[in-house]
Amino acid sequence: MLSEQIALGVALTCFAVVLLLSVARPAHQSLSVAGLMVAAMVLLTGIILRWDRIGQGPFLTMFEVLLSNLFSLSLVYAILYWRIERLRPTLPIIMSLLILLAAWALLSPPDTLLLPPTFNHPWLWLHVIAGKLFLAFCMSAAGLAILLLLNQSYDIASTSVSTPTHDPIVWKLMAVAFIFHSFMLIAGAVWAHDAWGRYWSWDPLETWSLLTWLSLAIVLHLRLTFRLPPALGWLLVTGVFAVAFLTFFGVPFVSMAPHKGAM
Repeated sequence: MLSEQIALGVALTCFAVVLLLSVARPAHQSLSVAGLMVAAMVLLTGIILRWDRIGQGPFLTMFEVLLSNLFSLSLVYAILYWRIERLRPTLPIIMSLLILLAAWALLSPPDTLLLPPTFNHPWLWLHVIAGKLFLAFCMSAAGLAILLLLNQSYDIASTSVSTPTHDPIVWKLMAVAFIFHSFMLIAGAVWAHDAWGRYWSWDPLETWSLLTWLSLAIVLHLRLTFRLPPALGWLLVTGVFAVAFLTFFGVPFVSMAPHKGAM
């Protein structure tokens, strides 16, 4: 509907203003940033009105997936931004990603597809919610990892981030992301058994979800087992998020498998 796209456009504008404020006035941004982020999330609640109108969750089309993830990513990041002060320097990086997703959603047709009856199950909601929480924590960790890499390479944020204080936050966020991803796989298997009569079928999305989980598990294992150079660890964290981003926003929409579009 046109109203959904208008609300999305205004939310994109809010994200853009937040980005400008975070760059132009990094020391005086808390109150204005909080207000604009709340405004954007209120505008993005249109996804809730959409699934109430359609009678199903936002699982199938690219527009729905982007809009629902914009809401969940901005909500979780806003909470982390409020609770973890040392995460706040990541604001320009995270806003840039949210602006990209919002612009992508605006360019996507707001189509509606009917959810197959066998897909409609409580475990689907648990699967989807866990996936969104995983992506939000992974995004926040990657944002901080990218900032630390930039700081080490170009010394652009020496007054706001440092390895001893900020590196542990990256890994704590990744550990939480791993928990949510693990639950996402379990919930997805239970849902798949109810929907298709099997826990696993190796369709492209399931395969890439497993690859994402394995990449995250390997990176966390390397961190715990070996003394990784900090920069290598940050690169690996960024790589895990890149794989996760492709899994969420690429694989479901190029595959012709039954899982196509279901996120």
